[in-house]
Amino acid sequence: MQLTPMMLRKILAGIVCLLPVVFLLSSCATISPKSSPKLIGHTEYGKASYYAMKFQFRKTASGERFNQYSLTAAHKKLPFGTRVRVTNLKNSSSVIVKINDRGPFIKGRIIDLSRTAFDAIANLDSGVIRVKIEVVE
Repeated sequence: MQLTPMMLRKILAGIVCLLPVVFLLSSCATISPKSSPKLIGHTEYGKASYYAMKFQFRKTASGERFNQYSLTAAHKKLPFGTRVRVTNLKNSSSVIVKINDRGPFIKGRIIDLSRTAFDAIANLDSGVIRVKIEVVE
């Protein structure tokens, strides 16, 4: 079968229509929410804070867009996708978050939580709380 000019135009039109979709999908960064088996059980104690509203929808270090309503967090060294149980030492409330950003960059703080994650374990008015973080499966 020989390709006619009409068939070539249809094929090219189809490719041109798909290019924006391919571009959009390739720019969407997703991280597998899986912890490295070697890190499971790793524990740290320190202070936690939460992201300011101005960071909503900005790109994180992992390439994902920050969403204050997701259960995510920033940590200085844990690999992206690592799941961490964050426990408020004052009231024993805990939440599991996925690491998708780097930080915090303030001395004494070990994790920055999304607003929703922070709100799950403490009053937002607290601002900074003492926590235990533990890598989970």
